[in-house]
Amino acid sequence: MSFGFLIYPGVEELDFQGPWEMVGMWHKYADGPAPCLVARNLDPVRCAHGMRVLPDVDFAGASQLNQLLIPGGFAAFEEMKRPDVCNFVQRHAQAGTTLMSVCSGSFILLGANVLSGRRACTNWKVIDKLRQAGIEVVEERYTRDGSVWTSAGVSAGIDMLLAYIAFTQGEDVASSVQLHAEYFPEGRIYGHHRKAQPVPTYIARA
Repeated sequence: MSFGFLIYPGVEELDFQGPWEMVGMWHKYADGPAPCLVARNLDPVRCAHGMRVLPDVDFAGASQLNQLLIPGGFAAFEEMKRPDVCNFVQRHAQAGTTLMSVCSGSFILLGANVLSGRRACTNWKVIDKLRQAGIEVVEERYTRDGSVWTSAGVSAGIDMLLAYIAFTQGEDVASSVQLHAEYFPEGRIYGHHRKAQPVPTYIARA
């Protein structure tokens, strides 16, 4: 069984690469699921900042996913309108797959009608947009509502994945993954840009 990462043209690189690293360490050191990249077809995908990546499987071939992570980027607002993407996400939701989003990937969940009646996180720049769509937005690094996990922007997906591993596999496995990834943020905050922006609660507390 595989842990799927949805990719599409314009996807934000770290949205899926950070969580991919956590899943990769989980797979290598603690018998976790194998990560795989899923796209509508097997053509190379050019990401938001120019990186090109190769999908492992297309939508039709991705039938054995226990987890599916949906990253964001500005392109997510177009992807959320595409029937093939929404149908793919809906199919996995109906099959009981654990769904996750990072950043504006939450809007793809919204387009697939997965967030109805749920709490969710998203990128700080589009919190109001998600609220206007009728979703209860949680201004934290990540949150879980049933089988759906969502995180704030970009790097927040790493924290969400570690929390998911701890929740499903226990603290010891998450500790091993964290150590092998050497993910111990120093907590240093640079400058004052955050003070001039409508940042979410978890950033304002920093």
